[in-house]
Amino acid sequence: MSVHEHVIEQQSLTFVGIKQTFSCVDGENLREIPKMWQDVLADGIEGRLMEYNNGAISGLVGICVDQRELLSDQMEYWIATSHSGEVPEGLFAIELPASQWVVFEAEELESEAIQQLWHFIMTEWFPSTSYHHAGIPELEVYRGHGAPPQVWIPVKSV
Repeated sequence: MSVHEHVIEQQSLTFVGIKQTFSCVDGENLREIPKMWQDVLADGIEGRLMEYNNGAISGLVGICVDQRELLSDQMEYWIATSHSGEVPEGLFAIELPASQWVVFEAEELESEAIQQLWHFIMTEWFPSTSYHHAGIPELEVYRGHGAPPQVWIPVKSV
């Protein structure tokens, strides 16, 4: 798998969107998160979220909040957009602190590309790098307009 990566510094970001909690046992999250996206696209929530986008990150993001410290083997997943101002009715807000991020870009647009990218990051990239995870949620960035998806991993140097 050919992967492009680069490091960026990003100020704090606020997102608004919807969220669900998934089990990570037996790959349930890997099956259920794509269904959540299908529902969002079918329900027209995507268009509503895009109305609130402030341009800090264009498009929609999937936010991966690891909850294993609190709830064993669970994660919270958000479908959201970068936003400033009041939280629109019916949506939730999450703020991520300023961080250094390694941005990985998939080469393909297929839905499997994001899962292949995650597999590469966790099994090949992390074991071979000097970076440590910064302990805040990771982002999947879907910029639209034919742009391949990205995975943003928050890192700190050793």
